[in-house]
This record gives sequence, structure tokens and C-alpha cells, in this order.
Amino acid sequence: MRWILIFCLIGLVGCDSEPRSLMVIRGQTMGTTFQVKLHNSGLDQVKLDADINALLIEVNRQMSTYQKDSEITQFNQSQAIDWVGISGDFGYVLGVAQQVSEWSGGAFDVTVGPLVNLWGFGPEAVPVRIPNADSVQVRMAMVGYEKLNVRSDQKAVRKLIPQMYCDLSAIAKGFGVDAVAGYLDRLNVTAYFVEIGGEVRVRGRNRDGKLWRVGIATPTAQGGLQKVVEIEDHAMATSGDYHNYFEKDGKRYSHTIDPRTGHPITHRLASVSVIHKECAYADALATAINVMGPDNGFEFALEQDLPVFLLIKSDNGFEEKMTPAFEKIFYHKN
Repeated sequence: MRWILIFCLIGLVGCDSEPRSLMVIRGQTMGTTFQVKLHNSGLDQVKLDADINALLIEVNRQMSTYQKDSEITQFNQSQAIDWVGISGDFGYVLGVAQQVSEWSGGAFDVTVGPLVNLWGFGPEAVPVRIPNADSVQVRMAMVGYEKLNVRSDQKAVRKLIPQMYCDLSAIAKGFGVDAVAGYLDRLNVTAYFVEIGGEVRVRGRNRDGKLWRVGIATPTAQGGLQKVVEIEDHAMATSGDYHNYFEKDGKRYSHTIDPRTGHPITHRLASVSVIHKECAYADALATAINVMGPDNGFEFALEQDLPVFLLIKSDNGFEEKMTPAFEKIFYHKN
């Protein structure tokens, strides 16, 4: 689960005195909440609300493993290894996922679904016993992005092994943000803020003519504000395990599974925030770096020239680490 501290910043800019020109739409989607803010649009709020909700329902219809009738559920349940026609958005997201998988050497991999389910972080329940080595190896044989072929331009996909199970939870929210942003772009809205479950994309500036301010939460149960970033015409996504894990026999198990080992991550990296033009990419890249860990993940971010901010567990709390590309972006420390 990814969390960017939106609610705190909304208070900081004074939502209690919002002008009439500021339109705010809120709702629920993908097991979390969403909000859209725009101003000076001249649009009908009732219609906009209905259209945005319909758009997000369609994203879920294509990409939710929790919906029995979704496209991805039908694909996962099928044992066929032939090419299958899919919706354009579904194909696009799979294409982005495959690209990030190649960049990251498999640290990001949407075919990790069998392992996610094995460890109890998918539709299946948390295991009564911790999976043993044999059960992990059985699921590992079903995993591997190279076993998935995607033709985004032709809206087709095929699995090379019948048991493949894809899980888009590490990219779907980011794409949902992009989908709403794209809809607003088509309506010629020049200033907006879109957020789903902490994944954010903005355009233009806020009501005061200033850059949109997005907060990065301190990755603890108590929360708090670690960093404030000012962005324009960009997206930001954060990956961390501090809200989604389980404990058994005194050991903590993260929801982030390393597709290369079959096990939950155990390193000191607590939170990764990535800035990108598209939220789907930011979402997937944040997960990839989170899987890699503080050292390899940071090196990867440097090689890709990505704006990345890391929070690493230390004896005294958290160590902050950022790439030069991130340093170039305006931010404020609270």
C-alpha cells in the first residue's frame, strides 16, 4: 500500500475557506478513497462526479483481481495459452508493467500474483502457517514477466504457462490517477489535483497560483509529515509496507513480495517516493525500488535519472536519501 500525506497538506492550504471556484469531488475506488480538485473549470459538478466515478468503475472492471467478472480475473482463470483480446487500457497497463519489469530486472513483476496470494496479500486469506520452501518454489514456477506476452497496440495478451496469475495492485491506482487526469485534459481543464489512495498527479497550479504541495508521510503507525514536495504537471507515488503487513510468531511479514526470491522484503527501506510524468510509471517504479532495497534501489534510480526520495530505517528513526533529480525539485521540510 502506498501513502502520500494528502490530508495534512489540504489543511495547510486552508480548505475551510475554499472559494466557490474550487470544485472538489471525493469518493471510493479500488479499496481506498479518491479526490479530485479543480478550479475555474465552468463544468457541471454533478456530471463530472458521475463521469469520474464511471471511469474508475471501468478501470476496476478491467484490472481488479477482487472482481470475479473483471478482465484480469477472467484472464487469470483461463488456462489458455493463445492470444486473447483485451481492452485498450488493460493492454496499456500491461505494456507499462512489462517495460518497468525489463528496466528493473524483474524487481517489478505483475505475474507475482501466485506469490502474493500464497502469502495472504491477495484475495486469498492470510496463511495459517508460513509457507515452506516447497510451496514457495511451486508458486515461483508460475512467476516471470518473460512468460507474459503483450501487444499493447493490437490489444492482445497471452500467457506462456497456463497457471499464470497477474496482479496489477502495484500499478492500477497509478493508472487510475492518469485516467482521471487524461479525462480532465480532454475537457481542457488547466489546473487540477487528482489523488487515489495517496497516488497523485497534478496539472497547473493551485488556487493561489502556487505549485501544488504534496506531502510524504513518515512511515510509522503514528504517521506525521516527513517531507513536502512542490510539483507541477507531474505525478508522485509512494511505496512502503508500513500499513500492510501481518505478524506471526513475533516476525513481521511485508505485503511487498520480491518476485525474484518468492519472499516478503526484509531490508531497511521503509518508503520510496518517485516523481514521473505519468502516475502509472511512478507507481510501478516506486514498487520496483522498494523491492530492490536501499542500496540497489538507489543505484537503479541514479542510473535511470529518476527523482526519488527514500526513507531508510535507522536506530534513530529514518535516514533520508534523495537522488540529484529529486533535489532539483522544490521541496520543504517540516
